Amino acid sequence: MQAWQAPWRRIGALTRKETRQILRDPSSIAIGIVFPLMLILLFGYGLSLDVTRVTVAMLDNDHSSDSAALIGAFRLSPDFTVTAVQSLDAATALILDRKADGIVQIPADFSRRWHSGEAQIQVVVNGTDANQARIMQAYAAGPIAEWSAATSPSTTSLAAGPAIVVNRMWFNEANDSHFFLVPGLIVLVMTIIGAFLTAMVIAREWERGTLEALFVTPMRPAEFLVSKLLPYFALGMIGFVLCILAGQFLFHIPLRGSLFLLFLASTVYLLVALGIGLLVSTLVKSQFLASQLAMMLTFLPAMMLSGFIYDLRSMPAFIRGITYALPARYAVTLLQTLYLAGDVRSVIWLNLSVLAAMAALLLAATRLATRKQLS
Repeated sequence: MQAWQAPWRRIGALTRKETRQILRDPSSIAIGIVFPLMLILLFGYGLSLDVTRVTVAMLDNDHSSDSAALIGAFRLSPDFTVTAVQSLDAATALILDRKADGIVQIPADFSRRWHSGEAQIQVVVNGTDANQARIMQAYAAGPIAEWSAATSPSTTSLAAGPAIVVNRMWFNEANDSHFFLVPGLIVLVMTIIGAFLTAMVIAREWERGTLEALFVTPMRPAEFLVSKLLPYFALGMIGFVLCILAGQFLFHIPLRGSLFLLFLASTVYLLVALGIGLLVSTLVKSQFLASQLAMMLTFLPAMMLSGFIYDLRSMPAFIRGITYALPARYAVTLLQTLYLAGDVRSVIWLNLSVLAAMAALLLAATRLATRKQLS
């Protein structure tokens, strides 16, 4: 056997050993395949930032044809479910009982003021959820504006006519929050598989006492790490493909960018997550402690500080500065850009370069730490 073949034979043998351990361990299969499917179904169907079918208590104190037409505009709107009430106390009771999200109150002199050009309508929204309250206020302007445009007296002068605003949602024409949540969810799944599983592989060897048996073999530290890396890389790519298929066939998320760049970006980020997990596992000899560290270093930042759910621009400057050290921030930006905007090279190559540098540094640090442990 030639000298250059020996390392690959050792890597192959160690990789087969690690693969058999994964297949014999139901928890690894559950976290690597079953858990991503549950996560994407749960988040995909259960998590949405859209506000739909808002229930409003409609109080009409005018009882005129104009107020009836306005109420009809709300009933015809796909965003509202109208519940008619006879008093403000009844409307308040619906709010307190969580049976209504807001109150639309039409004053008694609404029709007269409308024809004189100074009509007012009171919209009261439940402010316990500030984001939903702002969306509801914006929604309420829609039926009112449609009714106003439909009932305004026509004018013969083109210059005096009403200006019509035509809105278009760029990159997300459906105005569906799943379009940017699902790409972030893919990052979350790869973070769990890459960091959480690999954070325990070397620590498990220490706890079981099998690592000492490997010291007497011709195995080299780099070969040991590669053999640990390959099975979990394959498991992570399986989870990634499942997420891609779910996004395409379950949530109908458009992919406007290159499929090759999507795979490249995901591969590089998966290497980053694997590097974090292996580094933690190398430094910590307890599986419990390694799993907790992996959760603190990867999953929670990926959930809260990557732009997956919360807009980074709304965060304090200090917290926003911390996010630049988090790999998930760049991965979420990459996948959201590829899915929604396409191959925007200035965004793709910058974030991909940062992730590639992080992957190289983490794997190099893991190699150095492993050499110290095995020497």
